[in-house]
Amino acid sequence: MNTVKVSPKFQIVIPEEVRKSMGIKPGERIQVIQYGDRIELIPVKSIKEMRGICRGIDTTIEREADRI
Repeated sequence: MNTVKVSPKFQIVIPEEVRKSMGIKPGERIQVIQYGDRIELIPVKSIKEMRGICRGIDTTIEREADRI
């Protein structure tokens, strides 16, 4: 588990191994979400990067007779 220290300006440094595994680059936007008593950092991806993310997903579902 990695830990970071909050600077006097409330800044943190994302550890190198996390940056590399997530593909985070300088200048990239990160969404910050407070979830209960924790903070989540989520890299913001462009629409172009998200294209095809659902390719190959199984769209067959069982429907009720009145929903066909």
